[in-house]
Amino acid sequence: MSLIATDSQLASAASAWSRLPSAYAIPPHAPSLVEAREYCRRLATTHYENFSVATWFLPRRLRQHFCNVYAYCRISDDLGDEVGNAGEALALLDEWQAELDACYVGAPRHPVFVALAETVRQFSIPKHEFSDLLIAFRQDQTVTRFATFDDVLGYCCYSANPVGHLVLYLCGYNDAERQQLSDCTCTALQLANFWQDVTVDYAKGRIYLPLEDLRRFGVSEEDLAQNRNTPEFCAMMKFEIERARQWFARGLPLIARVDRELAIDLELFSRGGQEILKAIERQGFAVLGRRPAISQPRKLALVARAALSKLFASRGIHRGQRPGELRRERGGEQE
Repeated sequence: MSLIATDSQLASAASAWSRLPSAYAIPPHAPSLVEAREYCRRLATTHYENFSVATWFLPRRLRQHFCNVYAYCRISDDLGDEVGNAGEALALLDEWQAELDACYVGAPRHPVFVALAETVRQFSIPKHEFSDLLIAFRQDQTVTRFATFDDVLGYCCYSANPVGHLVLYLCGYNDAERQQLSDCTCTALQLANFWQDVTVDYAKGRIYLPLEDLRRFGVSEEDLAQNRNTPEFCAMMKFEIERARQWFARGLPLIARVDRELAIDLELFSRGGQEILKAIERQGFAVLGRRPAISQPRKLALVARAALSKLFASRGIHRGQRPGELRRERGGEQE
């Protein structure tokens, strides 16, 4: 089945926009840059509660650019996932792609792309880093099962890995070595979300667990439909959790290859993903009908750890080093 929208699908796009927040629609005229920036900030800080927490740890000079990128990713995801009709979603994604193309030639109308154009110019971000995400969202409209784990990894190349590349670009890194390490972490985060949301995804008609693994462990699709956490299913989930942990481990060296500010953010997100895996493990891998979640105290502990690390970094203090030790290094400043 083609992933390109037909004329009839394009004709239905107008009604599809009406099923999304009215602010998502492409306006007839482009807003000013100031208005576009505010649009992205508002979307980033109100649509997703954790984004506001994440921005605490971003250098001030990068916050607007992260808001611009987040706004693009958020609306792209919603176009693919919140319309409820594959043909109409494809039509909207095609319109969104056209706006991305316009962004790169200097003629966008949507506030996201008006703001994003500034980010693209400042950080020299290739267009494919944005359009690759749209490949995954188009694929979601037609592909609902994955035969092998390699097929799942192939999907992650488009659904998750470009986000890591965008973060690296904003922080001044564009080399292949760091991108490959980032891919491991982003893939691990995507896998953690898949294993957390087996029931949620099945309700949307999707199974991200490889079909080869269902067969290997003796798990049927009916088990998923009926929320049957059989011993076979739990054994399969244990296997998948360990596999995700291996991907997190492969990405960990990136933390030592970036500046201190970004390293703290990367560690926060990596630890958050690993906490999801621990939450699944704590409930005996029985995720069907019971979505595992990180407890609020644990979330606060992760944020507090990141905040302290950021504070120490701003003062030039390394982990495990007491303030007095730093003063001695600087020449014996007085207490």
